[in-house]
Parts: sequence; C-alpha cells; structure tokens
Amino acid sequence: MRALWLPAALALAALPCRAQSNPVVDPTTEWNVGYESGLIWKFSGSATPLSYTVAPQLITVISPLIGRPKQFLGGDLVLRNRLSLLMEPIIKGPEHHFFGVAGSGILEWWDHERTYCVFFAAGGGFGWLDSRGYEIPGAQGEHFNFNWLAYPGFRVRLSNTISASLGSYFQHISNHGLNKVNPGLNAIGPMFSVVWNP
Repeated sequence: MRALWLPAALALAALPCRAQSNPVVDPTTEWNVGYESGLIWKFSGSATPLSYTVAPQLITVISPLIGRPKQFLGGDLVLRNRLSLLMEPIIKGPEHHFFGVAGSGILEWWDHERTYCVFFAAGGGFGWLDSRGYEIPGAQGEHFNFNWLAYPGFRVRLSNTISASLGSYFQHISNHGLNKVNPGLNAIGPMFSVVWNP
C-alpha cells in the first residue's frame, strides 16, 4: 500500500486550492501529465497458476482532445490519446519487475462545467521483465513481452491545474508465442492518479 501514499498525499494537499467557481481552464484542450499508482493481483483465466502481486507506477501523458466534443447525456464525450511509461515492481511472484510502454485511446465523459469525468482507456504496448520460466514452472518464459490494458475510472478536478482519479486497472502480460514458455499474467486492481495540466 505504500505505493499509493504519494499520489494520495499530493491530491489531499491540493484540496484547499480547489476553485470555488467554474474552472477557467478546459483540461480536455490541454496536454496533461499524470502519475498513476496502484496494486494489481493475478486472477483466474488461462494465465499462470502462480500468485502475483504487482505495483504499477505509471508516468502518463494525455493529449488534447481529438476532433470536437460530442454532447451526450447532459455532458460531453471526448476522445484523447494516452502514452504511459510503465515501472512495475513485482511484489509477489517469481520475477522482480516489469518495465515498458503502453499507448491507448481514452474516452472521457465530462460534465459541461469540466469539474469531473468518467473515463475508459484501452490499449497496449511492450516491455521487459526478468523472466524465470525455465527455472520455475508457471513463471514467464521470455524477457520481451507485450502488454494489454483496460482501465475504467472516475476523475475529479481539484483546481484549474490538478485533478485526481480512482479506477480499476486490468493488465495482461505475455510474450504472444515468441517463446514456447508463455503462461502469461492477467492482473487487476485499483489505480489512483494525480494529473496536472501544466
């Protein structure tokens, strides 16, 4: 749980700064930079039978909106792009770390005042881990791996420049058959983030 303390502390520190009136800056038209932290656990499926606990630490850049907002259910639907640098200590499992990158689209529904949004991101990328599959049955068999993600969540603006979000982060890691040892890893858990629009 220590991985969640830093972003939570940053978000709480920003609470007194929350604008009392409608936000002046539209975050959907700005570049955003975020720090995301969470804990995800292996769950059932066709992946490895071993227990895993992973602590994803992400540095994420979110682009301005693509096209124009679409009015929907009293708010605006906005499509943007995400690019994340993944630094993921493996707290429980035969490997020790996964480092990589992941790109995705992110669909956001914002209220008209831009005070909060509901979002969903999905995409993937690649990375490296210290595979142990030839030493430990059920461990990963290849250093180079692909990753896929699905990430729904809720974001609240704390000020004109800072927002915080809580979501559910799913990640799949496997070498996609590059190695005959390829159990893969499905993991899911909570993710907290602090996002700045500089």
